[in-house]
Amino acid sequence: MQNNKYMKHTKVSERKFKMLLRYFTLDHTARDAAVLTNVNVRTAERIFRLLRERTASLAVQESKEALQGEIEVDESYFGPSRVPGKRGRGAAGKTPVFGLLKRDGNVYTQIIDSCSREELLPIIKGKVKEHSTVYSDYWPAYDSLVVNGYKHYRVRHSNNEFARGNTHINGLESFWSFTKRRMAKFNGIANEKFFFFLKESEFRFNHLNENLYKILLTNLRNNPL
Repeated sequence: MQNNKYMKHTKVSERKFKMLLRYFTLDHTARDAAVLTNVNVRTAERIFRLLRERTASLAVQESKEALQGEIEVDESYFGPSRVPGKRGRGAAGKTPVFGLLKRDGNVYTQIIDSCSREELLPIIKGKVKEHSTVYSDYWPAYDSLVVNGYKHYRVRHSNNEFARGNTHINGLESFWSFTKRRMAKFNGIANEKFFFFLKESEFRFNHLNENLYKILLTNLRNNPL
């Protein structure tokens, strides 16, 4: 076995591992990284899977604190782009995801079964402190936010209205765009892996202006894979 303080029980040298980590943080695919580092594809895929799981774990840890202040809420659907039938909310063959974003702060995501009031309202109440200001569209699931202790402002997307002064959900829309764009390069993500890709996107978005390589390297030095 190689002496590698970032990963236990591996034949991959520390130098090669750090190269793979660099390509992971640059958002290359494992197959591309394998070619660039001359590492076996299966080895690179295993390491990328473990790095993705670690990154997802870090995202979960960072999202434990409740949000307060100005919060944007919205839902989006992930899955194959060419699925016949209904589009948008309730689209067949898609995975619904609920997102909350604190302006000038972090985004939080949760995979959901539906976009119903019964499912979304408890998430908001569990993640957003009372008296916060919530921005949303006109989806009926958000109708009772005011009586549940929030200030609530809405933008009507059905009328092609995407911003009215400070009333918008552009920050969250930016996250959806960022996540779908980067997921597209993986040419389909299995359902059992989707959570990890989603949370990895969350972590990347929350650290866009930071050195992700150094963040993960420090974490791995303290807690090897």
